[in-house]
Amino acid sequence: MRNVRAWSIALLSITFGLGNVVISAQNTGEGTPAQRLEVMRQKLETIRRSANSAISALKDEGDDTKTDRENPDSPTARLRSIEREASSLQGQANSLRGKIDRAEKYEMTEIDQLEVAVADLQTRAEIVQVETAADRANPDSGVGQPREIKKKKKFLGIFGGGGNDEYDEMIGTVAPGRDKQLFVNATREVRKRNYDVGRLLFQTIITTYPDSPYLPMAKLAVADSFYLEGSTSGLIQAIVAYKDWLTFFPTHPLSDRVVLKIAESEMRQIGLPDHDATRARKAEVTLKGLLANYPNSVLKDEAQRRLLEVQNNLGTHNLLIANYYYTLSVDQKKGGLKGAQSRYREILDKYPDFGNMDEVLYKLAVTYMVEEETDQAARYFAQIVTDYPNSDYGEKAKDQLELIGVQVPMPKPERMNVMPPESASFFRNFRNQLFGIYPMTIDRNGVLMTKNFDKEKFELIDQVVENQGDIFSNQIPQSLTTVISQRQTTPASVQPREGQVPRASDQEQ
Repeated sequence: MRNVRAWSIALLSITFGLGNVVISAQNTGEGTPAQRLEVMRQKLETIRRSANSAISALKDEGDDTKTDRENPDSPTARLRSIEREASSLQGQANSLRGKIDRAEKYEMTEIDQLEVAVADLQTRAEIVQVETAADRANPDSGVGQPREIKKKKKFLGIFGGGGNDEYDEMIGTVAPGRDKQLFVNATREVRKRNYDVGRLLFQTIITTYPDSPYLPMAKLAVADSFYLEGSTSGLIQAIVAYKDWLTFFPTHPLSDRVVLKIAESEMRQIGLPDHDATRARKAEVTLKGLLANYPNSVLKDEAQRRLLEVQNNLGTHNLLIANYYYTLSVDQKKGGLKGAQSRYREILDKYPDFGNMDEVLYKLAVTYMVEEETDQAARYFAQIVTDYPNSDYGEKAKDQLELIGVQVPMPKPERMNVMPPESASFFRNFRNQLFGIYPMTIDRNGVLMTKNFDKEKFELIDQVVENQGDIFSNQIPQSLTTVISQRQTTPASVQPREGQVPRASDQEQ
């Protein structure tokens, strides 16, 4: 039976052994140049802070600068090299960002090359963290014991004076039981919206405690932290982190929720239909994958609702383009008829539940009338009458059928209650246009943690702590929610109860 150690060994071997493949396959990131540089900046800052904390721990163990100069392969020297390289790359990222802000000339290849360098450094930094963990180990764990807190000028290099070295010590040193303490403290920091600090603590579990039962959920919590943060760069990194988690834990009971979060991360970046449709297409593919790969998921209805909304966005995107060609060819007689027809037919083929299908059918029929293909035109006019009897295009379609000399069909009884989509109010439409909002159903909570933490609620991540590292299948709510119960109903035992499904990590063969 494969345990968590086997999972972690597989994770590290794939991450480190195939590092060059990953780098070459993802040599360019997603988003605008500014967004890509912000993602790199955040990654480099995490690398630098982790290295600094580890160096501090090694100094406490007696390592010194003289030894570093004499032996460049010493743990401190290796970590200091990582820290210096991260700082250097940060300087390059800041320089490029400055050029963008000042509208100065720069080459896209500079950003591409910097991304490759950051990905390579991230892989090497994780290897160094794992390989120097033994040198930072403290066999006499201080977990649960009082200790003297040292005052520092800056807390983790983030805030001003008055901080302390509590988390620096936790990140830098390795001790029995420290993984749980890191997990609990990381959860607390994310709930306080100190996302950078929380991620750093979760990441320490991943890079320093490869045998930890908290490792799978720490990786998922990192993805959640990006999703909860909700910035564009955060959502880009949330997608990467969620996909990375699915690579290693594809059969975990939470996997369908993770797929939904990937889709919602894309949906939160979808703009108005007249903008680029790349994010909408990616969300559509992800939602279709969720429905196909998890046919019995309790999230099926939620996924179908989101898919319809995403496809309405895509359908409207195509409709706007088709209408441009329609106006050009039908109204202005300047050509473009085939362009209009191909876009209208694409909506018919790909988005059968599109909200404005009656308009699509009518204008497609008109294009065939222009080409004097009356049989094709009559087919679409008739479909409006039978399937959309309450449409504003209904009477026009009937008039055209009579003009062609085709009998007007009767509406389908089951379609008599189908009404045209409601038009947004002037104020709502103005607001959507002003802020680039396309209304969609999106759950802002993560898989394990909620966006707005309520201390009275018991969440999935609290259950992970109680279970000492994972979640049981029958502890996952049978609906789209991160909250399990109120605090007073928290299970008293961390051991599986009678009839309880074993943890996912214990089921893997």
